[in-house]
Amino acid sequence: MKRLLLPSLMAALMAVVAVANANEPAKAAYKGDAAKGQALGSTICAACHNADGNSTVAANPKLAGQNADYLYKQMTNFKSIDGKQPERVNAIMNGMIAAFNDEQLRDLSAYFAAQKQKGEIAKNRDTIALGQKIFRSGNMAKGLPACAGCHGPAGAGIPAQYPRIGGQFAEYIEAQLKAFQSESRANDPNKMMRMVAIKMTDVEIKAVSDYIAGLR
Repeated sequence: MKRLLLPSLMAALMAVVAVANANEPAKAAYKGDAAKGQALGSTICAACHNADGNSTVAANPKLAGQNADYLYKQMTNFKSIDGKQPERVNAIMNGMIAAFNDEQLRDLSAYFAAQKQKGEIAKNRDTIALGQKIFRSGNMAKGLPACAGCHGPAGAGIPAQYPRIGGQFAEYIEAQLKAFQSESRANDPNKMMRMVAIKMTDVEIKAVSDYIAGLR
């Protein structure tokens, strides 16, 4: 009788433990430590993006004030997994990111997101009206949506979904739109940016990029 009772008790105990574990709240994902990220961001990343993420070179984007989730996604996209080609290819960034683990990428994202962006300015008065029209209204005649629909009226973006673009270098925005257009950059979910960029002329890309640089 005792021999029969022991397995039953063990089974009951295991069931209780399983229910207890199932009822435990899920552990929140690590969001990063800005203080830890500063040690990396203000040294290793500073050469290209400046210590506070306010790059002064148009080829290197401003990271200050960018959405942390977006920063994390881009950095992980630059990272090679199991020796495979990274989702986003850039000779410099692929090499830089390789040395960081997932926690460090979260720390860097938290640090740069916490910095205040020093925005750029729109420089071409002749294309301001066109850039504003595309950003605010798009061009429904050819199915071009308004940039503001996803990136917000001031280009601040929507955290975890769409990046902050307001105040970014016009040259960098233009380069990325053309990269999406040619599909040399293809890490946009559901081809969203590729479908947008392919509908834009070079004139429209330059105009809206310049307009976005001046947004606050």
